[in-house]
Amino acid sequence: MPTSRSVIKFFSGSASKYLAESIVDKYGTTLGKSNKLEFSDGEFQPSIDETVRGTHVFIIQSTFPPADNLMELLLMIDAAKRASAYKVVAVMPYFGWARQDRKDKPRVSIGAKMVADLLHAAGVDRIMTMDLHADQIQGFFNVPVDHLFASSIFVPYIRNLNLDNLVIAAPDMGGTKRANAYSRFLKCDMAICYKKRERANHVESMTVIGDVEGKHVVIVDDMIDTAGTITMAADMMIENGAKSVRALATHPVLSGPAYDRIENSKLEEVIVTDSIPLKGQSDKIKVLTIADLFAEVIHKVYSLKSISSTFIV
Repeated sequence: MPTSRSVIKFFSGSASKYLAESIVDKYGTTLGKSNKLEFSDGEFQPSIDETVRGTHVFIIQSTFPPADNLMELLLMIDAAKRASAYKVVAVMPYFGWARQDRKDKPRVSIGAKMVADLLHAAGVDRIMTMDLHADQIQGFFNVPVDHLFASSIFVPYIRNLNLDNLVIAAPDMGGTKRANAYSRFLKCDMAICYKKRERANHVESMTVIGDVEGKHVVIVDDMIDTAGTITMAADMMIENGAKSVRALATHPVLSGPAYDRIENSKLEEVIVTDSIPLKGQSDKIKVLTIADLFAEVIHKVYSLKSISSTFIV
């Protein structure tokens, strides 16, 4: 895949090395040499252990908790810039703090904007990410953002299931745009779950809007955190007569009681990507890799080609 342009080199943060190795393997190269020195007090110092002068550097790291993952990415960007890299691209399959995209109550920060500012201050030249929690986060950056969609992976998977009477469902009102895009592309009906939250990660009540009786329902979301919403939605769909319920979610955050909730729910299957490593195991969870997609887009970006053809929905 490499072209005659300046050399391209890939590096990985420690949290996403499993994914970075898959991406560079699909690209047709290997990861560059890097290391992380850890001090006894918890401080750490990443280092790039080969020359990057005049090169295109792609640093692969999702920024899920702990915050050390974000800090490691920032330090690696800074290290590459100080080593005279020509361009530094942060490949962030999962963009952490994306849920803090606005002031939804007094005296809170806009965390996603602050992270964007930190990346800019570190010297990043481009961002590559997938299924941001809110599309407007792209506007927080003053550098190009390649916003990819897992739909190019999920849609073929749904089609291969050959489900008749398919219904795409949004788990909440905020997910209606995403669900509507899937339903239009797959030419099927759509349902919406209307929920009332008492507080973060706790749903007080939920109502299903739309006909799901006798249908195979696929709930579409950008992430699953505690799985409270998705499992409540699945159980309600079955109570309303659905034949089966599956869930698609790009980022498997899966914190707290998520695994137990999924196991004890009416969900037949939960399909996620490997943007975040799974913390546990479940026979209901199927992981689809995003390595091929990112390798293809990195090649196109590096070769100055359009990436529009990678967008399905």
